Amino acid sequence: MLHDFRRVDFSFWRTLVEDEQRARLEALRELLAGWAELETRGEGHSRVYAVLGHKADLLFLHFRKSFDALLDAQFALNRIPAGDLFPPAYGYYSVVELGSHTGDPSSDPKLMAELYPTPPKDGYVVFYPMSKKRSEDENWYWMPQEERARMMRSHGEIGRKYAGTILQVVGGSQGLDDWEWSVTLFADDPIAFKKIVYEMRFDEASARYGLFGPFFVGRALDETNLKNIFGI
Repeated sequence: MLHDFRRVDFSFWRTLVEDEQRARLEALRELLAGWAELETRGEGHSRVYAVLGHKADLLFLHFRKSFDALLDAQFALNRIPAGDLFPPAYGYYSVVELGSHTGDPSSDPKLMAELYPTPPKDGYVVFYPMSKKRSEDENWYWMPQEERARMMRSHGEIGRKYAGTILQVVGGSQGLDDWEWSVTLFADDPIAFKKIVYEMRFDEASARYGLFGPFFVGRALDETNLKNIFGI
């Protein structure tokens, strides 16, 4: 799973004549159509989001079955004529995983759907990286496995309360990126993100051991909304 955050270089955009602008948007449209075709073949998913705030402008979110396929998605955007409009802002690589305290996905269709999620095509998204505390006083990895399992069961009970309202996707990134996990939430109302994160702040696993990185919140874009960003 790749969270590819980009800025939009509007200064460069304004230097382009109308034909050049339209050519770049057409190249982007063709790229998005190619990603959609890839999805129909069962080879992955790609979504684009407008990001609120100043950490990034757009999120290109990719789910693929291999590292190399994610590389292809990343560089495909860079190669097209529109690629020079989207300098990198931030990126995060992780592998979708289930908690070690869950069951066997091969015998549980619900767990299999969590391991190979289909992100919604509309609505809102929030992404944030996180780690578990490793200090002299509070070290998650020194805890007995049974104690960690107990806390994660309690943690999971909160998440299950939001089933049907929030789709939760957790990625492991130990040895792959700067934090230990990525968390990506999807919902029809961004206020749902605030509610679940706030409630989990009081959960023992988060309150004692949770360390959190930056939060990025965005809204899904279709072709029309993407053009509206550029005033076309």
